[in-house]
Amino acid sequence: MSYQSIFHPDLFAGKVFIVTGGGSGIGRCTAHELAALGARVALVGRKAEKVEAIKAEITEDGGIASAHVCDIREEESVKATVQAIIAEHGGLHGLVNNAGGQFQAPLTGINQKGWETVVRTNLTGGFLMAREAYTQALSRTGGAIVNIVADMWGGMPGMGHSGAARAGMVNFTQTAAVEWGASGVRVNAVAPGWIASSGMDNYPEHMKQWIRSLGDHVPIKRMGTESEVSAAICFLLSPGAAFISGDCLRIDGAASQGGRVWPLAKAKNNEPYNGFHRAITPKVLSDD
Repeated sequence: MSYQSIFHPDLFAGKVFIVTGGGSGIGRCTAHELAALGARVALVGRKAEKVEAIKAEITEDGGIASAHVCDIREEESVKATVQAIIAEHGGLHGLVNNAGGQFQAPLTGINQKGWETVVRTNLTGGFLMAREAYTQALSRTGGAIVNIVADMWGGMPGMGHSGAARAGMVNFTQTAAVEWGASGVRVNAVAPGWIASSGMDNYPEHMKQWIRSLGDHVPIKRMGTESEVSAAICFLLSPGAAFISGDCLRIDGAASQGGRVWPLAKAKNNEPYNGFHRAITPKVLSDD
């Protein structure tokens, strides 16, 4: 099988895209779709074995990918990695700023180190990657950047460090869209809601039941798929979004739009889109 994208198969022929956090979850899915649409994909992650494994998957499926180990929180590492990617692929046309991470804790349970680690990963790292993609390539050729954030509207109780960082990333997106627009660079963000992805398996045992109930709190009464996020990212990277910049697209089934107080009826006519032929159901959603 191959990726069943809704876009035409040569949409990104001859293009080069970086996908951070490309070793799992939404990043893995997006990398596969971009490669299936003809792009050369540079996978960036902290663990060599993870990005090498996804590189092997893409190669097996007939795509082109490279694997790069980089801690996006470290400025010199980011500079060198972007430079190496451009040298290897002969250019750069876009960036998917997907890498991120957090842990569950109330604000009073987060110490300074924990706070700064999450902010450096979810905000500083994304800034460094975007800045280097722009200064080393996109400022001369134009291109597109998509930053992956989260549903932090109304606060993010239990993950305040991540909420603060993601809100900062939305503001960075808006600022970069203005400052870099004259160079032909569009900068947007997507905010996934509750997506059935491998990241769900990283949370502790006591959160399993809560995770399994999340779909009940979405107006369309289910979680999203990685493919549904990837499709939005690919659109924002595409020529079809040529006049869209500085925006943030929420991919959450309207969960952030008032469902917390409006009674949710039983869902109908609700079929998920899942074009990812290698999609893996998170263990937390498949366990008995």
